[in-house]
Amino acid sequence: MIVTHNSAAVIGRCLDALAEMAPSATAIVIDNASDDGTLEEARARSGVQIIANRENRGFAAAVNQGVQACSAEYLLMLNPDARILTALDGVIEASRAYGLAAGALLDKTGRPQKGFTIRRFPTPLTFWFELSGLNRMWPSNPVNRRYRYLDRDLDQKGPVEQPAGAFLMFRRDVWQRLGGLDEGFYPVWFEDVDFCRRATTEGYRIEYVPRVAAEHAGGHSVLQIPQGCRARYWCASLLRYGSKHFGSSSYRSVCLAVALTCVPRAVAGMIRERSLAPILSCINIFGFAVRRLISLRKSGEEPRLVS
Repeated sequence: MIVTHNSAAVIGRCLDALAEMAPSATAIVIDNASDDGTLEEARARSGVQIIANRENRGFAAAVNQGVQACSAEYLLMLNPDARILTALDGVIEASRAYGLAAGALLDKTGRPQKGFTIRRFPTPLTFWFELSGLNRMWPSNPVNRRYRYLDRDLDQKGPVEQPAGAFLMFRRDVWQRLGGLDEGFYPVWFEDVDFCRRATTEGYRIEYVPRVAAEHAGGHSVLQIPQGCRARYWCASLLRYGSKHFGSSSYRSVCLAVALTCVPRAVAGMIRERSLAPILSCINIFGFAVRRLISLRKSGEEPRLVS
């Protein structure tokens, strides 16, 4: 299942590689209202099943559409800017045995995308370090090393907590038991983390199989989101994740972290972009975080941020 939105520049290579490395697989492209020729590129390839949404339904909803539109037992989430380099037998075997599996994501030089291809589940402290910029300024700190698996050899297979949703396989019965991806994570961010966490809570294991690999450009989907909306969507999804998986005190601390750090991040954004737009984003994020801090609403009641 490949979710696209204005992905004309990359979807062709993605589909061609999938057809070469997994000729028996059926590619399903779920397009979220592209207007750049993505659908034309997909339709130019034979054997591709296409679902064309008239509006951007978000990543989670599109993946759920793809699962519901087919009957395959083993389902692969693949980003359009990923190009499969090997056969998929290894992740299929691991999914059969454990429920979920992922291969290695490589950069253009063939090196694993360390810090991205696999991660541990975020904790409240992880979010404090992320929001404050500490992980960017001091990437070797113990919190970041643990979160991004910087202490692990990416050539070694074995169980992991959270592979990137850019290249993740799971069995259909896992998706059914979990009720699919949570579409409240809109339009993107943390839906794959939430899915993996719920899977492990249900007793499934997620296996990392580095002999299966894909080249991944990275950032394609995220860069489609206007700069001013990116921080708002990321924070909203972060808080939704926290409301689902943290206790009330820990969740309050994350709400506080979002509120306190949005101002310095807005100032940095103003300097970087030479624009006042980050201030408007900051006001939106601050108000949203404070409302969550005060109300402590559960995840199912979380409203979406204003676009």
